[in-house]
Amino acid sequence: MTTTERLSFETEVSRLLHLMVHSVYSNKDIFLRELISNSADACEKLRYLSIADPSLLGGEGGFGIAIEADKDGKRLVVADNGIGMSREELKDNLGTIARSGTKAFLDSLEQKAEGTALIGQFGVGFYSAFMVAAKVRVVSRKAGTSEAWAWESDGLGTYELSSVDVADAPLRGTRVELFLNDESLDYAEEHTVDRIVHAYSAHVPVPISLKVAGKDETRELADGSALWVKPKAQVSAEEYKEFYHNVAMAWDDPALTLHYRAEGRQEYNVLLFVPETKPFDLFDPSRKGRVKLYVRRVFITDEAEILPAWLRFVRGVIDSEDLPLNISREMLQKNPVLEAIGKAVTGRVLTELSKLADSNAELFAKVWDAFGPVIKEGLYEAADRRDDLFKVVRFKTTTSGESWRTLTDVVKDFKENQTSIYYALGDSAEQVLASPHLEGYAARGLEVLLLTDPVDAFWVRTALGFEGKPFKSVTQGAADLDNIKKVDDSAEEAPKAEAAGLAATLKDALADVVSDVRVSARLATSPVCLVAADFGLDKMTEKLLARQEGKAAGTKPVLEINPSHSLIKALTAKATAGNVAAIKDAAALLYGQARILDGEAPDDPAAFAAAVSRMMERELG
Repeated sequence: MTTTERLSFETEVSRLLHLMVHSVYSNKDIFLRELISNSADACEKLRYLSIADPSLLGGEGGFGIAIEADKDGKRLVVADNGIGMSREELKDNLGTIARSGTKAFLDSLEQKAEGTALIGQFGVGFYSAFMVAAKVRVVSRKAGTSEAWAWESDGLGTYELSSVDVADAPLRGTRVELFLNDESLDYAEEHTVDRIVHAYSAHVPVPISLKVAGKDETRELADGSALWVKPKAQVSAEEYKEFYHNVAMAWDDPALTLHYRAEGRQEYNVLLFVPETKPFDLFDPSRKGRVKLYVRRVFITDEAEILPAWLRFVRGVIDSEDLPLNISREMLQKNPVLEAIGKAVTGRVLTELSKLADSNAELFAKVWDAFGPVIKEGLYEAADRRDDLFKVVRFKTTTSGESWRTLTDVVKDFKENQTSIYYALGDSAEQVLASPHLEGYAARGLEVLLLTDPVDAFWVRTALGFEGKPFKSVTQGAADLDNIKKVDDSAEEAPKAEAAGLAATLKDALADVVSDVRVSARLATSPVCLVAADFGLDKMTEKLLARQEGKAAGTKPVLEINPSHSLIKALTAKATAGNVAAIKDAAALLYGQARILDGEAPDDPAAFAAAVSRMMERELG
């Protein structure tokens, strides 16, 4: 007896299907690549599971994907003899979107203009079928079971799940039947299917065949040969690009292709790609990689985390000759062979990125724009890789404009008596460049790294330096600038000894909010600024941690005063004359002004505003 149940899609699926049906994209062909990719994954999963349990094959050992095209019947069928799905799996896999980044994807999809390739970029898989189908029916029988189930929907908000007579179902695996809409009948044409498979799926590791209604023959479209085991000389650039689109579920072109065979203590084949554009899940909190692990051409998992998290944007395949075929995912966690492969491949990726930077600066700049913040995570997490990473990382600086600079470039252009690599942390380059802390460095023509990614606050504290030159924050400790000549040293310097008396009076007045007040070497045009103490956290790091913990910064800053500024000169004169009351009145205003210049509000905005009002009344009265 057939049982049928009507269910509603999860809200986000309904939203996605609506966008699919009512939007027009420049390339609908991608739906077939997605269905073939799903079928290939199902075959590879069963190939792996059957190593431990051969009975799952049910006497049918080979794997394949069969496409049927029937233009007169307005049907296109994609079938596989892979793992198949149970009733619950049909419901979970096709009724919900169980993947991270879904909301971000949908928001992006709605905002994109007509004619974009967003479907390929985000890999929405099965649901892309509704771009061409008025109705989709999926019949599946899970390997090793005696039950078959059907999933059917018109994509308008509900779907049906029903039991199916096993005589009408595959021996194992899944059959996806697309009932094409009138605008998409050409997808049941033989030449259209042929073109799409050769363009996007020619190198999936499962054979693909095509049967056309009205013809007796079944023709092979792809032989299932693994591209990564072929010699590099036998693979064309177009074949690499096709394989990248399939394995990465991406629509851009790869910026870098690594294809080689390693021999020695471990033998393995590598075919990896560095994309040109960032995938939507690049900053997913799980930070999972997407490199597929094979053992002697048998797919094992895409969750082995072979490469470190800071290379999670790399896509492709690593195929080992040394791992056992029946290795479990638990055993993969601490497997010495896999760890050795991971270390070697990581080194190779860094080497190739460095070569790309030297040979094609324009293309490397695209890669760095997309993945620089992720690669810099390695500076914090992989101390043993820092020397290699320093060859790859690039920086914007106070003197570089739109160009990227290497640390080698920066050190090469050191000024006389300069001993440190200076850096400034901030949320954006614009914010950092507006900081008064840079004034003294600019006056001496010193180059300062603009570090605006969150990870910068952490790696720069743990890195010992580069080529013997330590990293030094422009907002922490005393500025070691006195021994470096200014570009224009014709201006008369204000006597620092007189300003020191003012600093002592201000320190007494501001004892509750600052740890010290001192004469500044880093200021040139601003009257005051706040800096962190010599030891402890940089001001930006402290702000970042305070933001995460939801509380104010825990340490008192140092207030620095500019002895050459007219305001400080006037206050110095009052201090010299013994007018302590006037200094104390001005202290709160100076501190509030320093906080504003630091991008923050005064500690007590109302009191600060009242003090400003009183000062204006005195001046205007």
